[in-house]
Amino acid sequence: MKNLFVTTALSSMVLWSSAAGAAENGTTRPVSTPAGSPARSPARPPVAAAKEPAPAMEAMVVLGAGAARQVQTLSRSELQKTAPGTSPFKTLSKLPGVMFSASDPMGAYEWSQQIIIRGFTQNQLGFTMDGVPLGDLNYGNDNGLSINRALQTENNGPATIAQGAGALGTAASNNLGGTLTFSSIDPTRRFGVDVSGTVGSAGTYRTFMRVNSGELAGGGRFYVGYDWSDANKWKGSGIQRQQQANAKYIQPVGEHVKVTLFADWSELRQNDYQDLSPSMIRQFGYDVDNITGNYALAQQVARAYQAGRPLPSGYTDPNDVYWNSDGKRNDVLSYGRVDADLAHGLTGFATVYGHLDQGQGLFATPFVPTPAALGGGAISARNTNYDIHREGLLTGLTYHVGHHTIEGGFWFENNIFEESRAFYPLDATSGPAVMHWYTNPFVVQWGYVFGTRTYQTHLQDTWQITKALKGYAGFKSLIVDNSSRSVYPQTGVGSQFAAGTIGAANAFLPQVGLNDRLDAHNEVFVDYSRNMNAFTSAATAGPFSTSQAGFDAIRGKLKPEMSNTEELGWRFHNRIVQASLTGYYVEFENRLLATQTSSAIVGTPTALANVGGVTARGVEAAATWRLARNWSLYGSYAFNNSFYDSNVYSGSGQLEIATKGRDVVATPRNMANVQLSYDDGAWWGNILMQYQGKRYYTYTNDQHVAPNAIFNLAVGYRFQQPHGVLHGVDMQLNVTNLFNKQYVATVGSTGFVATDPGGTYQTLQAGAPQMVFFTLSKHFD
Repeated sequence: MKNLFVTTALSSMVLWSSAAGAAENGTTRPVSTPAGSPARSPARPPVAAAKEPAPAMEAMVVLGAGAARQVQTLSRSELQKTAPGTSPFKTLSKLPGVMFSASDPMGAYEWSQQIIIRGFTQNQLGFTMDGVPLGDLNYGNDNGLSINRALQTENNGPATIAQGAGALGTAASNNLGGTLTFSSIDPTRRFGVDVSGTVGSAGTYRTFMRVNSGELAGGGRFYVGYDWSDANKWKGSGIQRQQQANAKYIQPVGEHVKVTLFADWSELRQNDYQDLSPSMIRQFGYDVDNITGNYALAQQVARAYQAGRPLPSGYTDPNDVYWNSDGKRNDVLSYGRVDADLAHGLTGFATVYGHLDQGQGLFATPFVPTPAALGGGAISARNTNYDIHREGLLTGLTYHVGHHTIEGGFWFENNIFEESRAFYPLDATSGPAVMHWYTNPFVVQWGYVFGTRTYQTHLQDTWQITKALKGYAGFKSLIVDNSSRSVYPQTGVGSQFAAGTIGAANAFLPQVGLNDRLDAHNEVFVDYSRNMNAFTSAATAGPFSTSQAGFDAIRGKLKPEMSNTEELGWRFHNRIVQASLTGYYVEFENRLLATQTSSAIVGTPTALANVGGVTARGVEAAATWRLARNWSLYGSYAFNNSFYDSNVYSGSGQLEIATKGRDVVATPRNMANVQLSYDDGAWWGNILMQYQGKRYYTYTNDQHVAPNAIFNLAVGYRFQQPHGVLHGVDMQLNVTNLFNKQYVATVGSTGFVATDPGGTYQTLQAGAPQMVFFTLSKHFD
């Protein structure tokens, strides 16, 4: 595979093609410029002489005018109108085709986070922040971290989503579907201090401070920010807590070079909400939860189960409630970037980054009691332990010549991921603090060290064919090498635990598109892209999540997932209205699913297999109407018909799941958003309705959750005094789930099953009730 990579890299030096840099926003901005970094045309000023743009009223959503693919950008001001600490994903979900769900009011509870675009889940989407890869954002993440752990919400810049084809230079090895690119704000050129405090429902409080240095003697500038967030769970016992710090420094070096340094530190602690089933909701209601505050009851449930006696308090299954479960994550993320004007028409950049993560996922299990010599509890603490060490390099060159913008780049990442499953002792009479970091297990079930090396090159060109017609074409080459080594237990490695190597490679993943500006207000676009999803290196997902026999059976024949996406769209914009309408067709090949490698009756293992494909067809529409002075109305609608192309068969050819023609799990056919907004510069407010259609959690579609329509309200006031104590003061009120609707938020929190006729599979998360948050902030000059 290394020869393939070298051949591709050499060919990229003599070939030119194209891609979506300029098509991204209708300018000659190169794709390699991350969101939030200023782009420059050939006749640009030196880097050090760049001026800040004049203040202007931001549009809520920019519907990608000039782009040769479906793309929208959500403004920073719109992101800041949610309660501080709210995940940007929740705000982005108002864009067409984007489904986001979480069981907490701010969308920050990671176990329940779910984002789906055109039938693709988060492990099939690409995510970056300032160009740095964030990984696949699954809960048991092996290669990244969530955006809320990478960047304080107060430091969010504009966020951009491409529902179909992301830019070729996106640093992601899994983006079969869309890409979401986040950006951090830059330090200001004037000194300033920003402070804010938030209080609200469920004992929520959050404090934040950011200090901007202003421009220093050598031209540099920086900010440092810190926040502390704490809240109780909205039901049951437990906490949702995070403390985080960001720092960013920009330094011009001469007239043609700019250096940017960024660092993030995050400590996240989240007690879990219990996963529900339809039968549990019918029996206990939406508010049933873990019994974290009742250690004695947890012991009783466990002892009754272990003795074969009826369970107390009306429970029928020890899985109904647990004493505790939680997620703990410690992260450090940093990068250094250099932008340079290399010659007339030629610019380049290089970014080096690193990420360290330590985490634990706790489940207090009644199925493995603590040995008597270690406390004798009827339960023990089962932890999945995570440890990520990754570093990477991103580079790019952009050359403007005539009517062409040619851009190429390279991405390399080395990721070492350690994952283990261990059991820790618990006392018979009292448990540790709910956010205890566990050490000294009494047994380690398994432990692995995984290695993942990623190599990606891309080459692209945007050609301004005529004044109105613009085209792009390009390709990327991707190689990902995966390895696994079992480190515990030392015996049985050859049979119980998968070890070895596997990889995915594709030298030619093309992307082409056209944008035709029909007149001053109308444009049409068409595009095509092909993408690959590399294999996951983890014990709980991917080809290594099986026995050695299972891995050996699939290693030589497993294919990476692939997608082909076609889009056709129209946009309109004038002073009053901007609108877009896009149709798409997606073919998803080589879908991966765990199946029996041969007959189940002889006890052979399950392992990943390619089980066919998925076809998706749909339409996405969005519009913003400035219906009166200071008033605007935004709406979006998405219809998605994603269905499985074939049934699922075992390795021996036996039918396992009859999925052909069934809807893709967790994906609603219909979604809609309507938001009415007012902003006169002082008073502002909006009310948002979000509708999600029926969602299935079984592959045979025999179980589903009902549609829901949830309303959110935000109101604020910006004091206008030029001086005095109220200068720079803002007040903000946010109400989530305005009408206090009971509903299922997340579908598939523990995965999906073939069928569930009794409705007993626990994979649903209840949505939070009505909750209110008040924020007071002040800027000091």
